[in-house]
Amino acid sequence: MRVNLAVNVGGIIMKNPVTTASGTFGYGPEYGRIIDLNRLGAIVVKGTTLSARQGNPTPRIAETPSGMLNAIGLQNPGVDKFISEALPFLRNYQLPVIVNISGDTVEDYHKLAGILDRAQGVGGIEVNISCPNVKKGGLQFGSDPDSAGEVIRAVRRATSLPVIAKLSPNVTSIAAVAEKVAEAGADALSMINTLLGMAIDIKSRRPVLGNIMGGLSGPAVRPVAVRAVWQVYRAVKLPIIGMGGITCAEDALEFIMAGATAVAVGTANFVNPRATIDIIDGLEKFMLENNIKDINEIIGIAQ
Repeated sequence: MRVNLAVNVGGIIMKNPVTTASGTFGYGPEYGRIIDLNRLGAIVVKGTTLSARQGNPTPRIAETPSGMLNAIGLQNPGVDKFISEALPFLRNYQLPVIVNISGDTVEDYHKLAGILDRAQGVGGIEVNISCPNVKKGGLQFGSDPDSAGEVIRAVRRATSLPVIAKLSPNVTSIAAVAEKVAEAGADALSMINTLLGMAIDIKSRRPVLGNIMGGLSGPAVRPVAVRAVWQVYRAVKLPIIGMGGITCAEDALEFIMAGATAVAVGTANFVNPRATIDIIDGLEKFMLENNIKDINEIIGIAQ
């Protein structure tokens, strides 16, 4: 029996539902030496900003039980260098390239989307709304449904590319944020971003991370992420890229059955650089063993 793994995420056609979580896969070359990138359903590259950023002070990463904390601080060369130096490599592969964008103001997001709209080889834009709005005293865009909607509306005006809103779990109601970004014109949702956490070194009596707080990812957050996907799938009619602690095909299937059309692999890439490929193979094996001809048949089946 031949099985169909292809999915449509807001206009982005993926040969299978497995992609990479932004910030965990660089721009592709590092992992391209280990796996065949063409086997991925899509690639989501490291977060991009208008200008180059140096990132946060070190230490930036700390291991935690069943996960890790990171506070990289969006270190990247800026959008112009991404287009001139990183994008040409990715154009050699037959897969959608999704660019994650971040900004300090709504205008930043609008400008970034416009620049990327004109760049050859960009298949979609993932909008990181877990960034501080400098015009509102540092409050995260994604923590307020109206602010989140304002960002997505600005991005939507600037581009004809598929727009994916990446939602933060650090909110009272993630479904309320999802509803606002859907109204604003998002084509899909990406969830969840990391949970806010911190760790303390009891010997030095100081926070472990140079930035004090960071984002918690890895298997420890998976039940939270699955719950969020399940809730949002019931609230809005948009495809979801589910993520949060996915390490194997069984984890990915939890998200898909909760309502995710696709899944993104993040922290697992640091432990097993072949995690994405193992998960693709595992999904196909599960479908064959359970007589499932089309992966789309089981999206949201646990509702």
